[in-house]
Amino acid sequence: MNRCHNALHSRSAAVRRLLLGAGLAAICLASLAQTSVRQFPKNALRGTLVVAAAPAITLDGKADRLSPGARIRGTQNTVLMSNTLIGQPLVVNYTREAAGMVHDVWILTAAEAAMPRKSAGD
Repeated sequence: MNRCHNALHSRSAAVRRLLLGAGLAAICLASLAQTSVRQFPKNALRGTLVVAAAPAITLDGKADRLSPGARIRGTQNTVLMSNTLIGQPLVVNYTREAAGMVHDVWILTAAEAAMPRKSAGD
């Protein structure tokens, strides 16, 4: 009987250690992701975006439009729905598609916003 009990105990201890290690790894990766600066395309411009009623936006105070299939990424690089951002002035990097509409948008962290980037007015 002791052999079965010891085998079960050692297996459950190994599973606990594995779960603890995975949890610690996830915490480390999450903190690393928050402190790192993302790489943006060279043609990305800086601006202040306000979603009015998608696809209508203002970019640096001028009326503009999001392209069909436009992607807005939050500070943790997750894709956000434009209707959740209505009325919020956001410092962003963005690119335009061939027809001139805003296509890719990245909402910037404070560290990313502090880095120099060309804007449309430059």
